[in-house]
Amino acid sequence: MSDETYIVVLMGGISPEREISLQSGKAVANALSKDNNVIKIIVNDDMVNELDNYKIDVAFIALHGHFGEDGGIQEVLESKGIPYTGSGISASRLAMNKAESKDIFRRNNIPTPDYFTASTVQSMSEITNCVKSLKLPVITKPVSNGSSIGISIIKEYAGIKDALEHTGRYSKEILVEECVEGRELAVSVLNDKALPVIEIETATGFYDYDAKYKSDKTQYIVLASADESSETTLSHAVYDRVQELAIRAHNSLGCRTFSRVDIILNKEEEIYVLEVNTIPGFTERSLLPKAAAAANISFSELCNSIVNAACKHTFMPERVIRAGIHDKNIAKI
Repeated sequence: MSDETYIVVLMGGISPEREISLQSGKAVANALSKDNNVIKIIVNDDMVNELDNYKIDVAFIALHGHFGEDGGIQEVLESKGIPYTGSGISASRLAMNKAESKDIFRRNNIPTPDYFTASTVQSMSEITNCVKSLKLPVITKPVSNGSSIGISIIKEYAGIKDALEHTGRYSKEILVEECVEGRELAVSVLNDKALPVIEIETATGFYDYDAKYKSDKTQYIVLASADESSETTLSHAVYDRVQELAIRAHNSLGCRTFSRVDIILNKEEEIYVLEVNTIPGFTERSLLPKAAAAANISFSELCNSIVNAACKHTFMPERVIRAGIHDKNIAKI
């Protein structure tokens, strides 16, 4: 048992996004180690017993997907009394579930593409009838997954079966969403403020796993606010509205400190919020670090800012809050 205290960076995990998480975690650990005592823990299961070996000031969660973004690791950390970065259990679960988060967007008058949920046990005829209620093309997504894993686009009804089979390999519950065509935007939120808007352009027109992590043809354009829209700008009104909706989406789910909000802007300049990512990537290709850099925040400053925000929170585990119990022994960081 070590007498030292550490910032623990948690990476790896048990989701299909493990390799991306390892990249994110290593980058974060390197950035934090310049000014802090840092230990890297590669997570291989949902117990994370290695946490018991150290006295920990704060855990930096760099886990993507299942067990990282769905409240799983957050619940483990709270059970051990360890403060952590990012959103709490409830917000993490809501944001990870695309259908539930879109329900909340609608209740809060945040525009989002039309959708319904399907199940792998439903009949194909039933799902086809539901698809016909939307306008083609539609997109199928695992209800709880990230990095565009398991996504398919349905451009004609004959493709429904193959798309559902592909997406169904990753989730029994499937989100079927109208595929709004337009400019793909990402707005990162840091400490309750929207960072500069970034537009994503891909060679295929689809920001899938390869476009995110492999293709050298994917472009990330930091947009400016201008009197008129162009390829590198948005009008003042649209720019402000995009940032406002990103913050509203972040807040509607109860997110904390940081997130990345994915948005589509169609040809009529109508804005649609797709989803909120509570633990976006921290790789060299990731959008949150790019947006921070555009705001003159270095990667090291970004990581330290996230840690400092976690340390400023009064550590009151959600399980205690829900029970209405205020334990005097709960640490205040």
